[in-house]
Amino acid sequence: MKKKDVKKIAMIATIVSTVAVSTAQATSITLFSGTGLNVVAITPIRDNFRAAIGGGTVAGANGSFGGVRREINWDGVPDAFSAPNLLPADFFNVNSPRGVVYATPGTGFQVSANAGVGPIAFGNINPTYPGIFEAFSPQRLFAALGSTITDVNFFLPGTTTPAVTSAFGVIFSDVNLAGTTMEFFDVLNNSLGVFAVPFVAGNQTFSFLGALFDAPVVSRVRITSGTTALGPNESALNDLVVMDDFIYAEPTANPVPEPASMTLVCTGAAGLIVRHYRRRKEPRGKPAPV
Repeated sequence: MKKKDVKKIAMIATIVSTVAVSTAQATSITLFSGTGLNVVAITPIRDNFRAAIGGGTVAGANGSFGGVRREINWDGVPDAFSAPNLLPADFFNVNSPRGVVYATPGTGFQVSANAGVGPIAFGNINPTYPGIFEAFSPQRLFAALGSTITDVNFFLPGTTTPAVTSAFGVIFSDVNLAGTTMEFFDVLNNSLGVFAVPFVAGNQTFSFLGALFDAPVVSRVRITSGTTALGPNESALNDLVVMDDFIYAEPTANPVPEPASMTLVCTGAAGLIVRHYRRRKEPRGKPAPV
């Protein structure tokens, strides 16, 4: 096979891969963001995001709103999985299947305790935290431990099948400085954008950031909450941030092949092209003698 034929094969394989990436990234994004000094002030921003996704206001089983969107407000998490205990990373895909599994480079995740059970608002970590953090939907809050990073991975609810969503938003508690962000990724792990969560001065304040895509292309969201992880000792120069409600569009089947599948597609296409060129170059057989 000639060198120019090899180059054609390589070019075609590259085009197949690039089209898949470009399709996922050529998506318009609408951002919803704002801050509020209290629950009343932040609620309209949350409601605007809800309305943009759709699904009504009455939650069904496992935080499902008409099969259009899901919500997690942490308040139904049992005491056995709340502070001072850890929350299993797959709790909201196994115990209460809502199609999300968490990951962090830290030591795990924790949901704060309810009043009467333990110190609220992560007072088990630092007794000053109940004066810093406030719950949007009482009483529980959520945070990664040992890290500011929370990765949210999407699955078809109750299964191990990877999925995608078209919208995701979070209510944050006490974002006082720049540094809290959300980054969205497609199924090929390409970044779809990093967006800053707005901040406001004061304790027990609220911030909201949500992103609505015009197609279900988001397979993972990386949340960076604050500038330092929760701990027993902090400086006034650090920004400590925790999270409350998660709101997202219903996870759906992945429309783009995973990277391994794309490799198989490209390899298969290249193989067909090689076979085609070889057949063209092979001499035709002579008639059998009579």
